[in-house]
Amino acid sequence: MNIWVQRNFISTEVRKILLHGVTPPFIPNKYSVIIDMSSPNIAKEMHVGHLRSTIIGESISRLLSFLGHKVLKLNHLGDWGTQFGMLITHLKDVYPDCETSPPISDLQEFYKTSKARFDKEEEFNQRAHLAVVKLQQNDPDYVSAWKQICDISRKEFDDIYRRLGIKNLVERGESFYQSRMEEFVEDLKSQKALQEDEGRLILWPPKCEVPLTVVKSDGSFTYDTSDLTALLHRLHEEKADWVLYVVDNGQAVHLNTVFAGAEMLGYYKPDVQRVQHIGFGVVLGEDKKKFKTRSGDTVRLVDLLNEGLERAKNRLLEKERNKELTEAEFERAQKAVAYGCIKYADLSHSRTIDYVFSFDRMLDDKGNTAVYLLYAYTRIRSIIRNAGYSDKSINEIIDTLPLNFDHPMEFTLAKALCRLPDILLKIQNDFLLHSLCDYLYDLSCVFTNFYDTCYCIERNQETGDVQINKERILLCEATARVMKCGFDILGIETVEKM
Repeated sequence: MNIWVQRNFISTEVRKILLHGVTPPFIPNKYSVIIDMSSPNIAKEMHVGHLRSTIIGESISRLLSFLGHKVLKLNHLGDWGTQFGMLITHLKDVYPDCETSPPISDLQEFYKTSKARFDKEEEFNQRAHLAVVKLQQNDPDYVSAWKQICDISRKEFDDIYRRLGIKNLVERGESFYQSRMEEFVEDLKSQKALQEDEGRLILWPPKCEVPLTVVKSDGSFTYDTSDLTALLHRLHEEKADWVLYVVDNGQAVHLNTVFAGAEMLGYYKPDVQRVQHIGFGVVLGEDKKKFKTRSGDTVRLVDLLNEGLERAKNRLLEKERNKELTEAEFERAQKAVAYGCIKYADLSHSRTIDYVFSFDRMLDDKGNTAVYLLYAYTRIRSIIRNAGYSDKSINEIIDTLPLNFDHPMEFTLAKALCRLPDILLKIQNDFLLHSLCDYLYDLSCVFTNFYDTCYCIERNQETGDVQINKERILLCEATARVMKCGFDILGIETVEKM
């Protein structure tokens, strides 16, 4: 079936972009959405395994916010549990004055030492278990030590989030749900919803491979209890219409069992609410195995970002951009390339599969990479500047200039600009962000063909006179705006010069 798009429709849509910016497509219903994302563990450093959840979750949040939904991003921190008994006990042993002088400089090393003592020293092990009880009883000294450990981790996490441009991520760790879990379990007992199994209390939803352990044989709660309670809180206290869990594919069975358990109990109604696991594959090294350091350790996220900065700097120096840019412009370009290439390399792959992490490939300025797209964007901004137009002077000609798109490449580019709304609506349904990456790459390729064919600025070789094609400059402006909107949704910073 052939569909013919009327030229005046395309002209009207492009003029809307120029007059009002890129506006979201119409959607009949706006929802309250909660996104569970990132979720590192206190006392452990963020590693490459947290990268995908953080980046994908942030981009989904930006997309849904742009479309008009109300979005709450939650960071379900691992900030409670038996490990805090050993950490607090070790803290009090080694730093008895920790209340007045925060001592820990390397939390990762502190955790390793605590764990080693917990595994080898029986007396320390017993005191650590007692410390857990004290913490659960809200003993002020133990709560204070717990808060101190959490604060140290929080500072490290916040630095990572700042560098990745993650804002308004609300911390709501496991500790938040402790009192609610007690009420939840009592409610389940009164409903006679739990079964006893070898001393533990379980909930076994229909058609699920494994049950949910709600209460262990020693009377303590589990991750199953915490996740059920969190889902109940999100649906009934936060009043979410959608709850999206951006968690790796390995958690699929667990999360689907939690969802089934909530449905079985009547807390979650699939015909009214949308609860969904947004799964993703793992990050692989170039050996096609899980991404590790040479020593076999998990790659720390801070080290990955630092290496990205160094490689981006070297790449820009190779191209002698330091001779063209001011020091401030060079630094902005370095950060845009470093963090942008890491994000784009992740988002440009289907989230459902594993992908190979390669700085060499992601810093290539050819092909579907952030570097190529950022160069394309800065090139467009440069064309507009060289034509002598500012934001103000561009706006002055938008209303009066006809947009006829007489040249075939002009019309091809204009049609490509109008595809963005359909792409965004598709992603709202499947959350496959690589569709947006593919669109931006296709758009930049179409623009390159347009620019090679259609002169925007033409100099007369004999007279030296410069002729500006204003209609094509407006097409450049519209293209830059659409690309900027796409970059914003992907969480990639743009620069005017690079």
